[in-house]
Amino acid sequence: MLRAVVQKPLQTLCLAGGKPFARIQSRAPGHRFKAMSTGGAGPLKPLIAVCQMTSTPDKAHNWASCSRLVQEAAQRGACVVFLPEAFDFIGSSVEEALSLAEPLEGDHLQRYVGLARECGVWLSLGGFHERGSDWESTGRIYNCHLLLDSKGTLVAAYRKTHLFDVEMEGRVSLKESAFTNPGSKIVAPVETPAGKVGLAICYDLRFPEISIALAREGAEILTYPSAFTVTTGSAHWEVLLRARAVETQCYVVAAAQTGKHHASRSSYGHAMVVDPWGSVVAQCQEGPGVCYAEIDLAYLHRIRQEMPVFSHRRADLYGQVAAQKGPPSP
Repeated sequence: MLRAVVQKPLQTLCLAGGKPFARIQSRAPGHRFKAMSTGGAGPLKPLIAVCQMTSTPDKAHNWASCSRLVQEAAQRGACVVFLPEAFDFIGSSVEEALSLAEPLEGDHLQRYVGLARECGVWLSLGGFHERGSDWESTGRIYNCHLLLDSKGTLVAAYRKTHLFDVEMEGRVSLKESAFTNPGSKIVAPVETPAGKVGLAICYDLRFPEISIALAREGAEILTYPSAFTVTTGSAHWEVLLRARAVETQCYVVAAAQTGKHHASRSSYGHAMVVDPWGSVVAQCQEGPGVCYAEIDLAYLHRIRQEMPVFSHRRADLYGQVAAQKGPPSP
């Protein structure tokens, strides 16, 4: 397993016994350490962990990978851990995906409820194959982004609204709507130990309207857990993530699938955190791993104050383009 890249020194914020942890330099995934108390010296910034993995059709194997990454992140002081789209499995066919899907009340999700509680961290479960209440009538599932708090309580569920139906001759062929129902609403941002988190999934990244809507409702962190194809990821992944950060002045967090899932599907990887100025502050490279980033909300609010783009927005004009008749007027 290659190392995840952490591009600046880390500082943890989660509390142990009510005392803040000491500043600790980043280390490669797999390293274990014991946090030391600072005795309460100054405010600390929240630390988040962003995971990269290679899901397969084997749910037990994927659970083992996820739980290992979450446990490691918790030991390193992360308050919120982000897992990618399809963290539960990636099926080799539509039929297999439908057969492996479960309801939210099923045994598989309950494992993650227990994991969040045991590790004392919030979990962003970036894309669960959900058999919803309409399973019997539609025969389709939902791609569901779930947020669990540190007690294992389900605090938000967002069902992917933009489905990936793309045919690129000789490169990408995937029709998500063949087995997935689209969600019908954007979910309000949720207050977490790292800031207010807005939920989205993968292909939603290409539609800035959802990020603008979440930012208008107070989001400070936007999440795009993904399984980008190699073709689209190598061309568009980083530039889209940075664009969403710049236009919303939010942190953008993107856990990712990587590598070969089965004979006919591979993912691009490069899990990433982008700050509100559009700078990449943490990134994974090849293979499974975790990258870490501090969330500096004071920095975020300073950027918004110095460049108040949301107060400059002309919502009265958007959505309508006037037909020009005669010479242009002011």
